[in-house]
Amino acid sequence: MPRLDDHCWSCSCAQGARHRGLPGAGAGGLAAKVGDMLSPAALAARRGPDPDSAPARGPRSPGAGGRGASGGPPGSWHHHLVQRSLVLFSVGVVLALVLNLLQVQRNVTLFPEEVIATIFSSAWWVPPCCGTAAAVVGLLYPCIDSHLGEPHKFKREWASVMRCVAVFVGINHASAKLDFANNVQLSLTLAALSLGLWWTFDRSRSGLGLGITIAFLATLITQLLVYNGVYQYTSPDFLYIRSWLPCIFFSGGVTVGNIGRQLAMGVPEKPHSD
Repeated sequence: MPRLDDHCWSCSCAQGARHRGLPGAGAGGLAAKVGDMLSPAALAARRGPDPDSAPARGPRSPGAGGRGASGGPPGSWHHHLVQRSLVLFSVGVVLALVLNLLQVQRNVTLFPEEVIATIFSSAWWVPPCCGTAAAVVGLLYPCIDSHLGEPHKFKREWASVMRCVAVFVGINHASAKLDFANNVQLSLTLAALSLGLWWTFDRSRSGLGLGITIAFLATLITQLLVYNGVYQYTSPDFLYIRSWLPCIFFSGGVTVGNIGRQLAMGVPEKPHSD
């Protein structure tokens, strides 16, 4: 039979050993917990997300903040469009007055007597019609370039545009001044000069196509006006008009198109709705 004191001693020793083992184990566990708390991942979790490392925001939608795709206000594109239209309209009016006056003085174009008596020797509707046509053509050229994906970059400076205008005025002046044996020779000469103007200052397929289209439509409209007796040409040799007139319209379309392209440079793109 075991004695009572042995039993008590063994129990107290076992409990003491257990109590003595706990501080060591608790210290190790505490050290492990402190190490986990001081780890970089735990510190980052306590601080929260770093604003510098936050993912960059995507680009704003065109309608965000009331701005268009180019970063400007939505009305900036329309503002530039109106400005370019006014400039092109003014250029068309000035060219119509100057060039038509030359044609009238050389008796190439004949208006009624009451029209000739005016200060510009031209009908009242000629300047606004030519100005409107210049605005449409000048805006159409860069628009077609944009849709075709072929931006025109050949000789894009105002000095080249001014030389193009001077050559166009010279071609129109030659049509009234040069004397040939017949109108066919004059027409061939002006056609070569007009193609030379396109090759020197344009050289684009869109410019050539639009120039031919403009020459065809303008010649057709002129034939209708002459047929209805609005005005007339002396010595007509091509369906009531002069055979060299399409050459003038072609070179005029190329010239106004170059002005429109130059004005369109640096203009913000049209805002899209998507």
